[in-house]
Amino acid sequence: MSRVSLLSDLLSSIGARSWFSGEEAPRSLELTELAALCHRLVSSPGEATGVRMAAEIINGVRALDEKGIKRFFHMLAEEFAPDPVKLAEAATAYAAEPGPETLGVLQRIAEPPRQELFRRLNLAPGGTAELVKLRERLLPLCREDPARLGPVDKDLRHLFQSWFNRGFLMLRPIDWNTPASILEKIIRYEAVHAIGNWDALRQRLQPADRRCFAFFHPSIPDDPLIFVEVALTDEIPVSIASVLDSERNVLAPEEAQTAVFYSISNCHKGLASVSFGSFLIKQVAEDLKETIPSLKTFVTLSPVPGFAAWLEGLPDELRERLEPAEKRTLKVIGENDWYADPTKVDEARQGMLSLAARYFLRAKRSDGQPQDPVARFHLGNGAMLNRIMHMGDPSPRGLKQAYGLMVNYLYDLPRVEQRHEAYAADAEIAASRGVTGLLPGRSGHTMKDVA
Repeated sequence: MSRVSLLSDLLSSIGARSWFSGEEAPRSLELTELAALCHRLVSSPGEATGVRMAAEIINGVRALDEKGIKRFFHMLAEEFAPDPVKLAEAATAYAAEPGPETLGVLQRIAEPPRQELFRRLNLAPGGTAELVKLRERLLPLCREDPARLGPVDKDLRHLFQSWFNRGFLMLRPIDWNTPASILEKIIRYEAVHAIGNWDALRQRLQPADRRCFAFFHPSIPDDPLIFVEVALTDEIPVSIASVLDSERNVLAPEEAQTAVFYSISNCHKGLASVSFGSFLIKQVAEDLKETIPSLKTFVTLSPVPGFAAWLEGLPDELRERLEPAEKRTLKVIGENDWYADPTKVDEARQGMLSLAARYFLRAKRSDGQPQDPVARFHLGNGAMLNRIMHMGDPSPRGLKQAYGLMVNYLYDLPRVEQRHEAYAADAEIAASRGVTGLLPGRSGHTMKDVA
């Protein structure tokens, strides 16, 4: 890039930033004005003018109320879709004479103009973050009207998968010395085990046997995309309470043999279906292995968010065919406050583990994938279902979503890619003998294997 071009870009950026300062309230625009600006932006040849125009559009969109944003998305769906007549002509031309020239024309016409609009909006200061927020507003409307708005979401998701490619992401450690503005976001974004206050956050970041890592994007440098909290332990824990216990004996890192990924939180709803988690876990595991050679085992301590709903939805005919221990469990958990009675907790144990094995190994969606979303994530990343833990999380949330169940997924680093390929090709579920032995009619597990 020439010095003149670099200076021009810098001055344009400074000018746009001073105009789109965020200090003033977003200026309300009529939909017709926004639509006209969007069309002008797509056709505008001037980059500096385009940056200013993009900022004006983003500012106007931010000011839209619920009714206005719906109309805006409808406008994008209708006015920024490919021209069907030109598309048919280009397809006919390519079919008649296949070649680089006709293919290029077909590709250009087939791409929705929305994608170019989004690319140009991304040039505005803060444009990337604003587009993520825009998609967050789109998603609930898309669920109401998928036929009309689904293509708009598809275009945003397509661009995000390129813009948030692993090559652009920066892995940064989060510790007690991290700027407070970022730490506040960690508290707010924690989605698995709530962080109640600053003291609770310090307990997760400051001790020598705790680690936290986050992915950041260069365009959003002070706002994490996803973060993972890690406990360094001498063995695989059987409950989240033991991990979060502030009175535990803090382990020296060089004495740790196990790294436990006990909380993974995606930070932005607008980046749903844009996956960073697999890269995060694998890179953190590799980095930890390099810096703490004593680590031998890498596991998660994961919730089971779909189990209770699956169990409650079992049809009567299947309930009749359950094993006696499983039927006894269903009876116990149907009683009020069963989890507060150690005798009832123990009585429910055998059948609960058996039912959980059915859920993980047999319950499938119509596409052949496991019912549980967390299982799909970790198995798809090449992990193995290693251990099922009865009453691993007796918190109100853990009881509500899984009757207290938690699981370990084992990341055996030398075999991660092999298991990932097997799952991708055949939805093959890698599971330990301790887990498969829980299925009715199977044996060979010990209580230590399955908790």
